[in-house]
Amino acid sequence: NDGEPLVVTVGLSGTSIEGARKNLEAECAHFDFDKVKEETQAKWTRQLAKISVEGGNEAQKTAFYTALYHTMIAPNLWSDVDGQYRGRDNRIHLHPAGKKGQMYTVFSLWDTYRACNPLYTLLEPQRTNHFVQTFLLQYKESGLLPVWELAANETDCMIGNHAIPVIADAWAKGIRDYNGNLALEAMQKNVESDRYGLKWYREHGFVPSDKEPESASKTLEYAYDDWCISQMARSMGKNDVAEKYARRAQSYKNLFDPGSGFFRARRGGAWHSPFDPYEVNFNYTEANAWQYRFAAPHDISGMMQLLGGREALTAAIDSLFTARSKTTGRDQADITGLIGQYVHGNEPSHHMAYLYNYVGQPWKTQQRVRQIMDNMYSDQPDGLSGNEDCGQMSAWLVFSAMGFYPVTPGKPEYAIGTPWFEKVVLQLDNGKTFTLKAPKLSAKNYYIEQVRYNGKDWRQSWITHDMLTGGGEMEFSMSAKPGEWGAAPENCPVSAITDHKIVPAPFVKSGATVFKDRSQVALGCADPEAKIRYMFADISGKVQWRAYSGPITVDRSQRMFLNAEKDGEKSQTVLVEFKRVRSNMRVLRYQSSYSNQYTAGGEDGLVDGIRGGADFRTGGWQGFEGQNLDLVLDLGKSQKINRVRANFLQDENSWIFFPLKLQVEISDDGQTFSPAGESLNDVPPLEKGLLQKELQVQLNGKKARYIRVVGVSLGQCPVTHKGAGHPCWVFVDELSVE
Repeated sequence: NDGEPLVVTVGLSGTSIEGARKNLEAECAHFDFDKVKEETQAKWTRQLAKISVEGGNEAQKTAFYTALYHTMIAPNLWSDVDGQYRGRDNRIHLHPAGKKGQMYTVFSLWDTYRACNPLYTLLEPQRTNHFVQTFLLQYKESGLLPVWELAANETDCMIGNHAIPVIADAWAKGIRDYNGNLALEAMQKNVESDRYGLKWYREHGFVPSDKEPESASKTLEYAYDDWCISQMARSMGKNDVAEKYARRAQSYKNLFDPGSGFFRARRGGAWHSPFDPYEVNFNYTEANAWQYRFAAPHDISGMMQLLGGREALTAAIDSLFTARSKTTGRDQADITGLIGQYVHGNEPSHHMAYLYNYVGQPWKTQQRVRQIMDNMYSDQPDGLSGNEDCGQMSAWLVFSAMGFYPVTPGKPEYAIGTPWFEKVVLQLDNGKTFTLKAPKLSAKNYYIEQVRYNGKDWRQSWITHDMLTGGGEMEFSMSAKPGEWGAAPENCPVSAITDHKIVPAPFVKSGATVFKDRSQVALGCADPEAKIRYMFADISGKVQWRAYSGPITVDRSQRMFLNAEKDGEKSQTVLVEFKRVRSNMRVLRYQSSYSNQYTAGGEDGLVDGIRGGADFRTGGWQGFEGQNLDLVLDLGKSQKINRVRANFLQDENSWIFFPLKLQVEISDDGQTFSPAGESLNDVPPLEKGLLQKELQVQLNGKKARYIRVVGVSLGQCPVTHKGAGHPCWVFVDELSVE
């Protein structure tokens, strides 16, 4: 009441109240607000001075320094001033380096391994050492490297094992103040676990979509992690380990469909169908097939070969930016900042504009990068096109504004783009400076005409990490017109796996795997020169591989094994399961609409004899939002019916509930129906866990041709549920009639 300001100081600790008091005493033992303000401003001035820029306009400078600031907010220091910290085992530990030790938290690795962590290797090499040391301490405490760690807890909220590329990138750039052998051991431990489809990935060379959600994305990102392990092992002289993971790093080839030119999800030897590259579904992580089309940055030459060569890859990148921007399938909030199907608001697209350098058209990289910088970043409240994701969105701008970008973390090289400022000076921790100049740069003059590095002509459209950390100067001559600089094949960056080439696993090119009479099956392989072999499982135990020469007729339920061979190298063997549906029953019509996210394979997905799996995200279930399951079955002819059964799923955490009851009606003409019975559900809607329940109605020989099946939905989530008042889901698969 005396008009004096109230000053509050706050201490934080992950260990204890005592730890928080110690931190407060060490960091702010006074109540002098102005002193804290001045000290904080001085700290940020020193931190942001690591990069100084000249030229551009005020909005660009504001956007750039805001971006640089954003990249420096996380990860956060987790250990106390006395070196104590709460570990992944929930115990209090003393850092091996004591008070000097620095344990960190908030590792959004799926996002940040792409550019944010590589930025730290350039600006924060010592802190990068601390990050890797943190990973290894967490490995000792929990048995695994972090995936997405928060306050000593593994959230597992994203895919991949992307502590691995962070370590490999640091190692490749000479940042090695940690135990390399322990790091390599930890990297292998993560990828040799059976978590999140890794078991299937190792066995089949891909994650099957009917076994694990987001299977296509997981396969592609696991392959990249394997390449990082291979690179680090090779640098350590562990050639057997390097070879093993170099082979696995090519697993991305097993998902390439030459018919569509995209990486697709697979169910064993068959593709997940139907396929729409614009569709956002649970085969990809926060994306569709377009946004994962170039997800092998560790083997761009291999991708190029799959697509059909340099011109084909160029056309594919062009089509990414010129495709229609509308997506299909589910609404995904992360898909923002679209240019065609390029999505700057989410991480999988971030390297793609730089891929033109690899095909000898760097002027297209320059045009697209400038377009993205100008249109996707500003000094306004909506100045980012997507979630910041702990600095990754801003790290893209920091790198790109300087004129280069780390397309392949783990490889100490950067693709050159186009600068946003006339002068950029990097103040490096080793005391050296690296200066980038573009004196004639303007909003129109953003094409590179010539580059000079330390006074000498530089024609390559890439630079190395050692060039930057060694200090020096690079000068860009800019033009308003595209030029030929960096276009010659010898001047293009190369990302390639050159040895231990694998043969991609073959696939069913055409022909149904679920059929009523017979199916004509054609086989294919991403490598057209590979020889395909197949074998039907024989209950007698006698098996014989046959050379594939043309379409195969399948007329019964059976299992087929496939592999391919080239130059003495064999692909992994994959399984195709064929199922003949002998019933003439079909779905005549739906009286409610299933979601295009959850189709169970389409109109006859509920009567194909294949049940949905343990996870609704694998695509084997039909989902109805806010409405009943309501459809009419046609038995083909009038006949006696003993029982109707329907299998339902409940996952209250995902707003999926068992129906209140199953109702059955019968008809002879398909138009006028009469009640035949019902079955009540007795499982409470808030029962925890992933549950399945079959509801059945006895008809005791009643005769009919048509059956109406209704699963009566709750309609809305229960009042005590976190989604109260919102539409809930009914999930069903399979329907059967006896």
